[in-house]
Amino acid sequence: MKLDYQETTLPNKVTVLSARMPQVRSVACGIWVGVGGRYESARQSGASHFIEHLLFKGTPKRSARAISQAIEGRGGYFNAFTQEEATCYYSRISAKHAWKTLDVLADMYLNPRFAPSDINKERGVIIEEIMMYRDQPHQLVQDFLGELIWTDHPVGRPLIGTPENIARMTRDEILAFKDRKYTGGNTRVAFAGMVNHEECVEKVGEMFGALKKRPAPRYKPVDKDTRQRTLHVHKKEVEQTHLALGFRLFGRHDPRRFVLKLLSVILGENMSSRLFQVVREKHGMAYSVHSSMHMFEETGALVVSAGLERARTDKALQLIFGEFARMMDRPAAARELKRAKDYAIGQLEIGLESTINQMMWIGENNLSYRRLIQPDEVMQRIQEVTAEDIQQLARSIFKTKRTSVAMVTPNEPGPQEKQIDRAMALLR
Repeated sequence: MKLDYQETTLPNKVTVLSARMPQVRSVACGIWVGVGGRYESARQSGASHFIEHLLFKGTPKRSARAISQAIEGRGGYFNAFTQEEATCYYSRISAKHAWKTLDVLADMYLNPRFAPSDINKERGVIIEEIMMYRDQPHQLVQDFLGELIWTDHPVGRPLIGTPENIARMTRDEILAFKDRKYTGGNTRVAFAGMVNHEECVEKVGEMFGALKKRPAPRYKPVDKDTRQRTLHVHKKEVEQTHLALGFRLFGRHDPRRFVLKLLSVILGENMSSRLFQVVREKHGMAYSVHSSMHMFEETGALVVSAGLERARTDKALQLIFGEFARMMDRPAAARELKRAKDYAIGQLEIGLESTINQMMWIGENNLSYRRLIQPDEVMQRIQEVTAEDIQQLARSIFKTKRTSVAMVTPNEPGPQEKQIDRAMALLR
């Protein structure tokens, strides 16, 4: 599978990306900026997400309602998200309304009003969002895990910030942060669908020509001096024990990432996975148990999450860590490996039938790798992985020194530290 892709960099370093899909009648458009949570100081924590909210609150030309009506009133959809290394404002709409929609997104991106009244209202909204996540133990435990894996580092902080930070962040600080980070060299405008690349370049040039040329900002890297802690147990009135454990790993440029993908699929990414079959199907100890990968520039993590029956948490931990040990002890069977490859490739092929997903693919690839990695290249690398590769990777990453465990447990007392120690004894 190969995307019909083109790329052009404008004089002010804004990059225009397009993936032509002539079989559709819609266009997905995304404005990407290479800034997120890891670009923030401790005092600025939450600024990127705050700015994401505020860009929807109006410009000198359009009110917040006018922005939504201009897109949704034409049958379109628009949204945004903030990550550790990027923020994206995107929409999907009928091709006949593509340039009107781009004009709205560009206006939001370049000319946000940042009215003091909007900032104060949204400040309250975000603080309530933080409180909502704190009431969700499956989300709370992930925040604790990040802080364990990357202790006192921006990558490990919650993207949304803290109530204290959001409450004290001033309008001048927000404006200065956006002015420094939202630059031409840090901006990508990506299109996928019924588009013509030359027309995309022309329209983006007209709308983004005034954006400052300054280069992309930098961030503090994760290195050997970045601390990692082992365990955090948080007591809360919950019905289950919520578990998140992670192994701190390499970053997205490491060629072993393709091996890691298949290891994760075999371990816990679907209902055929080992963790699902053992913890849920065989022993009935969890409704939800799964694994996932988190890849950044120079660091990453393999994460396993589960909601466990609290009376049998010790047994569930033994089962989970036992699966890590099993992956180290013997290679996956040929049939299991083939299923994992077919799943990973099939999910990629199905996903890229969508204009939104093709736009996400080209935008994120360009920001992360400075080039387009074609899907067929990824598929080929996945096909080349052997069972021995997976076993070797398991032996190198499933180590106690790489492991962090976060738990949100009921308020009753329990020997969680001893349970974790017994489970971790299965690692090398």
